[in-house]
Amino acid sequence: MRKVRIRPTSAYSWRVNAHRAEGVLLTGVYGSGKSSVAEEIAYLLEQRGELYALLDLDYLSWAGTGADDRVAEFGLMLQNLAAVAANYRRAGIRLFVLAYFVRSPGEVQAVRDALGLPLRVARLTVPLPVIERRLAGEVSSGRRDDLREAASSIAASAGAGVEDVAISNDRPVGVVAQDVMTFLRWL
Repeated sequence: MRKVRIRPTSAYSWRVNAHRAEGVLLTGVYGSGKSSVAEEIAYLLEQRGELYALLDLDYLSWAGTGADDRVAEFGLMLQNLAAVAANYRRAGIRLFVLAYFVRSPGEVQAVRDALGLPLRVARLTVPLPVIERRLAGEVSSGRRDDLREAASSIAASAGAGVEDVAISNDRPVGVVAQDVMTFLRWL
């Protein structure tokens, strides 16, 4: 058998990784700590030299498109996720840490399809008084709206049942991140 050396066709530094590529979606209402836990997981992965990407999916749909409906924003986010994730996968990234509030199993499946990889879901749970305390110093109009939406989502159990695991996030962020990584077997 003839050995062929594959050379990169772009500026990326290509790496072959024998490990399976996969992702985790951290979900939960506004203020549940998705972004903070995602950042801590990314830090821990970086310390171990893992190839990872951290994507806060809210930023992939935050645009002034003129459409003010969740369906349009969700569709835009999925298109952007598919493109960004493909670029990261081509660059050799194998672990994806996503943060986003999904409300239904259909939304989870759509995110999974856009990512193009196996995806497990960890829902962060936090009592509303803890969220209110966390956000007490953030007094912008948008934050007040988000807090009202979090209260409504908690009351309606929005997003409950979409997860593979529910993890309480009323503890230090490092402990919660390690709990998520233990569930994923990433430690």
